[in-house]
Amino acid sequence: MRSVLIIGAGAAGLMAAVFAAGAGAEVTVLERNEKPGKKIYLTGKGRCNVTNDCTMEDFLREVPQNPRFLYSALSFFSPEDMKNLLAENGCPTVTQRGRRVFPATEKASDVTRTLVRVAQQRGTRILLNQRVKRLLIGEAGRVTGAETEEGAQRAADAVILATGGVSYPATGSTGDGYRFAAEAGHTVLPAMPSLIGLESKEAWPRELQGLSLKNVRITLKKGKKSLYSEQGEMLFTHFGFSGPLILEASCHLPADIRDCMLELDLKPGLTREQLDARLQRDLEAGSRKQIRNILPGLMPGSLAEIFPSICGLPAELPCNQVTASQREVLVNRMKTLPLDISGRRPIAEAVITRGGVSVKEVNPGTMESKLIPGLYFAGEILDVDAHTGGYNLQIAFSTGALAGHSAATAD
Repeated sequence: MRSVLIIGAGAAGLMAAVFAAGAGAEVTVLERNEKPGKKIYLTGKGRCNVTNDCTMEDFLREVPQNPRFLYSALSFFSPEDMKNLLAENGCPTVTQRGRRVFPATEKASDVTRTLVRVAQQRGTRILLNQRVKRLLIGEAGRVTGAETEEGAQRAADAVILATGGVSYPATGSTGDGYRFAAEAGHTVLPAMPSLIGLESKEAWPRELQGLSLKNVRITLKKGKKSLYSEQGEMLFTHFGFSGPLILEASCHLPADIRDCMLELDLKPGLTREQLDARLQRDLEAGSRKQIRNILPGLMPGSLAEIFPSICGLPAELPCNQVTASQREVLVNRMKTLPLDISGRRPIAEAVITRGGVSVKEVNPGTMESKLIPGLYFAGEILDVDAHTGGYNLQIAFSTGALAGHSAATAD
């Protein structure tokens, strides 16, 4: 019987245990925390968006970083497989808006309990409060196990690193896995926050803290090049910008943010000509009012109050004195309102980590290292990340399942 040692009892580690033990291996999981699956409890605001009920093609379109690497893993264990595994083990799911899949109870704890139970029923040992110090690599260059901080050495035929990234460090994701991989000779790309809020260079967005805009379009640009453009919802915060559109845009933000900016289209459903005609009608209808008093018909009141100054116009300007050129400025700003970015929020606030172990050094068909025989990777430790919607958890589940099965059945 092959012995498999899994470092990390998060989504990827637990799924690796389910599949490794299911394939007949003797499986031990070492978890540094006092309980398994701590980060799972945070997903979907505690409701756990376990996956997305979509096709392979649609899934890969939501993965901006190394999507093709995931083809084998998703083929081996798909979103449909995830739904079935949970349902067959007493945790049925429901599909909600955006094809997002949640446990029917909408409790993340039920997902964790289900995975732990299935892994243990198949013979897995989960040892808690076990912090790994280093990997053990034999003279032949093959991994032979791991050593804990207490000095205990645990031998194994295969080791799966499922330690996560560095987002939400309180859950135990402190980057230890990156160090283990680097010490083994792997290229580890710098960790950056992904699915993260962005800080505003200007003060006025922070004045709108708490304002949510729906059905707007955000375009991320670097110089003249468009990196991302999508319609949906965004939020102004005490630091700048957040909300679904901003989080997704952050996935496409390069390491060097110089010359990067966001453009906000407040009225994506209207052409400039249609918006100009609408504004002209509103100005004529409210000819005796100040300009700030007719703008709430086109945008939320708090934004309407400061919008004239954003456009370089006095808020008290009478509507019947607005010139054609001033109206053009208002229309242009409504269609392409620049949001200058000064930086990302700290990585500790990120939903997911970009960067990690280079996928060029990992076999996509097995998740085994191309450098160290018997060493496997799964989950956020890999340089793969996706948009919100259940995709990142499914990546963890799929890569974990493939790594577990491969480690258990290798020659």
